[in-house]
Amino acid sequence: MHISEFQDLISKKYEKRDRERGVARTFMWFIEEVGELSTALAGDDHANKVEEFADVLAWLCTLANINDVDLEKACSKYTSKQVKGFKPK
Repeated sequence: MHISEFQDLISKKYEKRDRERGVARTFMWFIEEVGELSTALAGDDHANKVEEFADVLAWLCTLANINDVDLEKACSKYTSKQVKGFKPK
């Protein structure tokens, strides 16, 4: 599955409600999921880590959707031959 396909799936399922919630409140949900991922990373439960990574990605897609950002296009920053903002060591 491509990033754009996952982002579209999240949009179809949740975007109406997400837009009603607004950016600030949606961002708070995203941060909560990042916190849960942080906790999972500190533990040994691999299944929980997988679940929390998925949740963080889904909420990132939600934020992108309600801000009209195409994540796949945004990721071209890292997939093109001229990576801007990358500082070699």
